[in-house]
Amino acid sequence: MNRVFTLNVIERKLFLFIGDLAIVLFYLYLLINRTLKGTFDQDKHGLTIYIIGIILFSIIAYVIDIYNLERASRPISIFRLSLVVGVLYSFSIFFLTILLINTTVSRPYLVVFLALMPFSLTAWRIICSNFFISQPFLKNAIFIYEETFEEFKENNIANVEGRKNSNGYNVKLSVSTGHETFTKNPERLNKVMDKIDTVVIRIKDYQNMPTEVEKFLTRAMYFGKEVFTFTSFYESTYEALPLNLLGNNFYEVLHLKNKRSHYIQKLFTKLVDITLCFIVGLVFMIVVPFVFFFNLFLNKGPLFYIQKRIGKKGKEFNIYKFRSMVLDAEKSGAKMATNNDARVTPFGKILRKFRIDELPQIISVIHGDMSFIGPRPERKIFVDQLDKMNPFYSVRHVVKPGITGWAQVKYKYGENLEDSIKKLEYDLYYIKNRSVTLDIRILFKTITTILFSRGV
Repeated sequence: MNRVFTLNVIERKLFLFIGDLAIVLFYLYLLINRTLKGTFDQDKHGLTIYIIGIILFSIIAYVIDIYNLERASRPISIFRLSLVVGVLYSFSIFFLTILLINTTVSRPYLVVFLALMPFSLTAWRIICSNFFISQPFLKNAIFIYEETFEEFKENNIANVEGRKNSNGYNVKLSVSTGHETFTKNPERLNKVMDKIDTVVIRIKDYQNMPTEVEKFLTRAMYFGKEVFTFTSFYESTYEALPLNLLGNNFYEVLHLKNKRSHYIQKLFTKLVDITLCFIVGLVFMIVVPFVFFFNLFLNKGPLFYIQKRIGKKGKEFNIYKFRSMVLDAEKSGAKMATNNDARVTPFGKILRKFRIDELPQIISVIHGDMSFIGPRPERKIFVDQLDKMNPFYSVRHVVKPGITGWAQVKYKYGENLEDSIKKLEYDLYYIKNRSVTLDIRILFKTITTILFSRGV
């Protein structure tokens, strides 16, 4: 069965956003031309309300993470997210409008707006879930691999298809470069060209690629098919570096640049650190008396937990947290914290749930040992073990560690050394692609993490 068209992940998210935007514009039109008609100068303030409304929705949508396709395909998530976004947006745009143009809005209109906006978003997204986000929009792919990678084939195919991440690809055919399809009957492979959208290839030496494979890839490009090396596919899809695949090509892929010339990035980082130190510092000072009081009766011990961590250039420094575990938490030796760690006290669970235990880390930021954004610092005993597991682990120490980072907002709670190595893929992606845009994404995703208790 021939498909009329397909959409990749980015295109599907854009499709969702366009529909959401149409709904937003419709309700802004009603707000300006019906609800507020005659109460303000439309020629003077109309465009301003449209611009603010679109920007406000984009920010709320990003923070709430409503363009996560996996969540956008589940009915319960659709209803919950649409309700939260619709209500939050409705309240925000009404109050911003009242403040900016000094007008009034009747309560009945506000109630109608609050009811219809979430309903419209929910209806639109259910339609998308049933007709546009699922199977009809999967891209069919062919996976070409070297025979030496036969044992990794199934795992690689799982990564291409994104069985855990809903990448939007379906591997219709996998074939090795030494298969007779290439060597004896290449025309047979060309017949599948109209049934695929993407070619993903994994071989050791692209410089000495078999001629038949080169011809097939060239033909695929002639027909407008996507052609990826497995490494580039993994990086662009998962926004991480596939460490187990790189080997000797690691530094070629990472291609660390001299960041001294990136003044805008440095200025932005410094601005974020100063601004957030001020904001978080105020919260910290407000919270300290309450934490101190409850700690006396519920935790019964020191208020702060001080620990040595490894920072930039391998330098050790002190990290500060509100103590959330029992006093003898490591009497049997160093142990990584887990998601439901039995050593965490009842009061400590509250501190961790709302990330209050992390607040004292601004002391390390003020000292200059940490930044707000960067790879999370680890203890020396674990760093030494992780260095042995992966020789590239120490590369994460080329930048300052952070309170939040790309690995924290992209990966689950790390409970063991294997999780730390997996998080390294995201840390190195951050180091390679570090930019103002990526830092802003991390900040927004961190807000989402705190609001919905996701990640670490």
